[in-house]
Parts: sequence; structure tokens; C-alpha cells
Amino acid sequence: MIWDMWKQGFNAWEKTTAQYMEKLLTNPSVLGPAGTMLTAVMKTKAATDRAMSTWWSSLGLPTRRDQERSLHKLNQLESRLYDLEERLEPVRQR
Repeated sequence: MIWDMWKQGFNAWEKTTAQYMEKLLTNPSVLGPAGTMLTAVMKTKAATDRAMSTWWSSLGLPTRRDQERSLHKLNQLESRLYDLEERLEPVRQR
């Protein structure tokens, strides 16, 4: 019984909040500044990423991009190795 009362209260709160948030988030006076803020945050992140990449490189360490390239090549080699093993399996069974 307590659970049912709590659930009804939560559902009423959630419905009211969802209606309010939908109106708020479709309002152009909210969307404009939110978009501007998101753009600024993304520019800041891009600048930070470039600075960190330069810093890691200056220490002689691989950057994130270098590591991703190496991982991609490793995955390609592993895939080729599996393909070769599959080709050799019939020969091994003879």
C-alpha cells in the first residue's frame, strides 16, 4: 500500500516535470544561449585536446591519436592472423 502511494506520487511528479521541461527546452530564449554555451564548451575542449596532445608529444610520449592508430593497426594484424589460421585449419586436420 505504501509502495502504491509512493508510485502514484512519483508518477504525478514525473508527468508535471516532463511537461514543464518540454516547454522549457523548446523555448527559443533557452535554446539560443544553451547552443552558444555548448559551442563555447566544445571549442574549449578542442583547444584543451590540442594542448594536451602537444604536451604529450613534447615529452616524447604517444598522443591519443598515435595510440588509436597503433590499436587500429594491431586489430588489422590480428584479423589477418585469424584469417590465416582459418585457412590453415583444413591443412592441419589432414
